[in-house]
Amino acid sequence: MSEENPVPLSRLPDFDPRRVPVAGIDAHLPSVPASRLRVEALRARFAAPPAWEPELRAEPRFTDRAPAAAAVLVPLVLRKQPTLLLTQRTVHLSTHSGQVAFPGGKADPDDADAADTALREAEEEIGLSRRWVEVLGPLPTYTTGTRFVVTPVVALVDPAHELALNADEVAAAFEVPLAFLLDPANHRRHAIEVSGARREWFSMPWREPDGTERFIWGATAGMLRNLYRFLQA
Repeated sequence: MSEENPVPLSRLPDFDPRRVPVAGIDAHLPSVPASRLRVEALRARFAAPPAWEPELRAEPRFTDRAPAAAAVLVPLVLRKQPTLLLTQRTVHLSTHSGQVAFPGGKADPDDADAADTALREAEEEIGLSRRWVEVLGPLPTYTTGTRFVVTPVVALVDPAHELALNADEVAAAFEVPLAFLLDPANHRRHAIEVSGARREWFSMPWREPDGTERFIWGATAGMLRNLYRFLQA
């Protein structure tokens, strides 16, 4: 395998991202002010975006296959303190098994746009009906190592929503306080040498009140880092 097409980390024998040392924590960066997480401020930010640049665009390429369009929903649940709705993928899936992810997937020819893809996939994966969702807008694409060109579609979700998980794809759905994810003091940098190539990524480990750890890393953490940059700009 050439350095240009390294082996995906998730396919390395006994690889566990939790065990990779933390190279740094970005506590020196400012968190997103609480005032920017209010519903009116979120709508205004997407209606008139500031000048900004995403920090992360693409992962090292793992395959020579043609790029494929995909989209994920970034669902911000409008609780008193806003949360982000995430999923834990089932362990038997062929890609990203057991990982924390946004609901989403590959675009279908019949999808009108990225938002349509994200909404359709969210309904198929977790039973989130469109009637509970208000789309705010997209973030810049993030290209995964498996050559999916992913458009994150940020949306507001009514807290009265109901879910029905597709057990074949989703092991659990859970919410994380948005303020936690948008505070760089919770953004950990990891680095590892694999086959002579340096690999780097972010993680944002979250522990639920019952003690369950949700290890947010890789593409999901990368897109959240871009959301942080967008809201902080």
